[in-house]
Amino acid sequence: MNKTILLIGSFDTKGEEFAFVRDLIEARGVHTLLLDTSILNEPMLTPDIPAGQVARAGGSSLSQLRKVADRGKAVDVMIRGVQKLVPELYEEVKFDGVLSLGGGAGTNIATAAMRSLPTGVPKLMVSTQASSDISTFVGVKDVTMMYSVVDIAGLNSLSRKILGNAAGAICGMVDQHIPAVEEKPVVAATMFGVTTPCVTVARRKLEEAGFEVLVFHATGSGGRAMESLIRDGYVDAVADLTTTEWCDEVVGGVLSAGPDRLEAAAETGIPQLVSCGALDMVNFHAMDTVPKKFKTRNLYKHNPTVTLMRTSADECAKIGERIAEKLNKSTGPVLLMLPLKGVSSLDQKGKPFFDPKANKSLFDSLRKHIDSSVRLVELDLHINDKAFAEKAGKELIEMLKNKAKQE
Repeated sequence: MNKTILLIGSFDTKGEEFAFVRDLIEARGVHTLLLDTSILNEPMLTPDIPAGQVARAGGSSLSQLRKVADRGKAVDVMIRGVQKLVPELYEEVKFDGVLSLGGGAGTNIATAAMRSLPTGVPKLMVSTQASSDISTFVGVKDVTMMYSVVDIAGLNSLSRKILGNAAGAICGMVDQHIPAVEEKPVVAATMFGVTTPCVTVARRKLEEAGFEVLVFHATGSGGRAMESLIRDGYVDAVADLTTTEWCDEVVGGVLSAGPDRLEAAAETGIPQLVSCGALDMVNFHAMDTVPKKFKTRNLYKHNPTVTLMRTSADECAKIGERIAEKLNKSTGPVLLMLPLKGVSSLDQKGKPFFDPKANKSLFDSLRKHIDSSVRLVELDLHINDKAFAEKAGKELIEMLKNKAKQE
């Protein structure tokens, strides 16, 4: 069956460029579906989904947008429109992948549509913005950004090459055959470099028991990506061994996953095994970027671009309270495991973040604030001890078995 590429863009100002990639795609035997986001002028090529339909889906009309002549408001309307229409088109099996070309406004509109699609759907954005910080455009979805080098303003020897590569890339994405594998229940796990030994052992134990394990790097975006996949129904259980992103959220580091961290599993009711991995550290960039108020704290240069700060006893108490608050909202089974001898490879005797007083504050706070609905297991072990990791894997396997029996 022939595949279809959805092309999203402003066909009034970039019609020539979109026509070029459309023709290249169709020359390969792949169909196209054209969605226009033009605001001020009529499109240069005929769309399948006109801009007026997008504006209506966004709660306005083209005539209203043109009367107001407020570009920012118009972009917001078109973003709402594509966020509504594009997932509907995908659910109706109208396309297999999406490609867009654009500058600032076009990139914001098209990537908003891309982020509304499930992970795994091919998404390619050719943008003048792709050489800068692209986190706003990508979010936690698999959006591929390609730098346009020159502005998307007419065809020339360089833009033809770049746009041609983009057309070939999106066609290759939708045509790529991925061999089928046995479907297994999926467990999401969180890991940091300083908790790798724990997560590696637990992962292997879960895999040996027949589970597929998705490991997320707890760097803010990793936690958000995991939460998104849980909400999308991809995940059957969570081995949330590394909850370090809460340090950055509470204290003010650079790797926060936001205030919603730990909510997806709680809301969906999937089994959760949660621990205290790397709750001894707040993350900053290079040493000279550490805020002045923290300059006298216990700082550790992890590498030239990462500086870690040991959490204090007071901060640990606040972190424990926030985590407990989230766990108490769980609608499914939740187990909290405390590694009483340390929470990271830097938190053990002789290492720079060894601080039993701070850890006691963390553990006491968790004990104090969790409800009786949260099962508590305390082990006189370090988080990276093999016995702790094996216990974590065993406990989660039992939780999954019990849930299966109940169903």
